[in-house]
Amino acid sequence: MTDPEGGSPAPAAEPPELLSPPVDRRRTPWRLWLVTAAIAAVVGLGTGALGAWLAGSPARTASSAGSCDAVAVSSAVLPAVVTIHVDGAGGSGVGSGEIVRKSGYILTNDHVIAAGANGGRITVAFANGRTVDATLVGRDPRSDLAVLKVSTGAALPVISLGDSGDVVVGQPVVALGAPLGLSSTVTAGIVSALGRDVPVPSGGGTTTLAGAIQTDAAINPGNSGGALVDCRGELIGINTAISTVPNAQGVGGGGSVGIGFAVPVNWAMRVADQLIEDGSVTYAYFGAEVTPIPRSVAQRWGIDDGLFVQAVDPNGSVAAAGIAPGDIITAIDGRPAARNDVLTRLMFTKKAGDTLTVTYLRDGATRTSTVTLVAEPSR
Repeated sequence: MTDPEGGSPAPAAEPPELLSPPVDRRRTPWRLWLVTAAIAAVVGLGTGALGAWLAGSPARTASSAGSCDAVAVSSAVLPAVVTIHVDGAGGSGVGSGEIVRKSGYILTNDHVIAAGANGGRITVAFANGRTVDATLVGRDPRSDLAVLKVSTGAALPVISLGDSGDVVVGQPVVALGAPLGLSSTVTAGIVSALGRDVPVPSGGGTTTLAGAIQTDAAINPGNSGGALVDCRGELIGINTAISTVPNAQGVGGGGSVGIGFAVPVNWAMRVADQLIEDGSVTYAYFGAEVTPIPRSVAQRWGIDDGLFVQAVDPNGSVAAAGIAPGDIITAIDGRPAARNDVLTRLMFTKKAGDTLTVTYLRDGATRTSTVTLVAEPSR
């Protein structure tokens, strides 16, 4: 499996006593399974829902217990939350978004606007009922985020930004958006979990995103792109996906069952700012093809698990650090390197210029190198 994309890798090395398993190239179904539940996108498209999955990040500080004053939060936040209507060749649907700049920039999910991205019509309805046309500034299917722009001739109310790095499990939150097209809907709950990494259908294929917050606040089709805020009314996440009971009937596979996911605001705003300034997003590039080694092989090498380096791009990050085909990466920044998605997490949480420590095995000896990440090559 190739985690990063782009570049020209050096010839692949053969894993020790290991052949890479065959890859299933069949089209990924819109509904993937996580444990015993399906994660379904929370934007209605026709009579169905697009698939989207997201995951969480660790917290650092404590927050208050109890519940938010939903009346106060609603009064402060709803003016900056919008309902998005999309009509295009790919279908029609309804989603949500929030105003992040007073000049009219709106953050939402990419799957909300995908049907109208190529020649379709996108309109935005404000909390006061006013509706205006919107233009697409930029989209990033890899992170399932997009930015729209509206012109109203006046400064718009802007949602306050929080810090998703301060989010903790159990803290109360409020979700705002347009579930099932019902604008200005408010639900309350708590942060149920953090640290989720899950697969996401994207562009007809599948990628893995990291960084979403899990919540039990009711989120349904149409909430996609809407705001998840703390008790101060500060944005901590972008509501993106829900988990549904397998085989449930109805739009979105039966609607909310109390397991929803939101992209953390810190990552979302990094993407939004790049889309606004450049129209595209630049990711960090590890620059190596890797494959997980089986536990039996790992034990022969005296390790628990690891990623066998099959090929290295001479222009990538790890090549400059001396890592070569045949090495076995055992840890990245102190975290075990057991699966390919550890590299995907780096792509979503690091940027070019950041450094990280890579521990690897070569000829039976453990080595450590400092890797300076470079930008992903243009595709």
